[in-house]
Amino acid sequence: QVQLVESGGGLVQAGGSLRLSCAASGSTFSMYNMGWFRQAPGKEREFVAAISWTGDRRYYADSVKGRFTISRDNAENTAYLQMNSLKPEDTAVYYCNAGVSLRATMAAGDYWGKGTLVTVSS
Repeated sequence: QVQLVESGGGLVQAGGSLRLSCAASGSTFSMYNMGWFRQAPGKEREFVAAISWTGDRRYYADSVKGRFTISRDNAENTAYLQMNSLKPEDTAVYYCNAGVSLRATMAAGDYWGKGTLVTVSS
């Protein structure tokens, strides 16, 4: 079992950048594929990005390709989401996830953080 805590959310102007962090504890962090999902008001939670346990494979939703970068530091038990060129459409609660599938479905794993709010103003 793993516990996840997100941080780094906040208010940013369109075109700006934020870096989200996901600190993991309670299990072996390096054993899990890590991912980020987000949920905007009135919408379903959607996949954003994922990274393999080795860090050598990364996947992104089409809506964020070229703007967001997922990374991880297994020595620090932390995953990151660097978000550049932010748009108002990126406004959502962002959730860290451990155990995400790297198959085409990008199904979420069983372990979630409580989320961090990202608000992008126009």
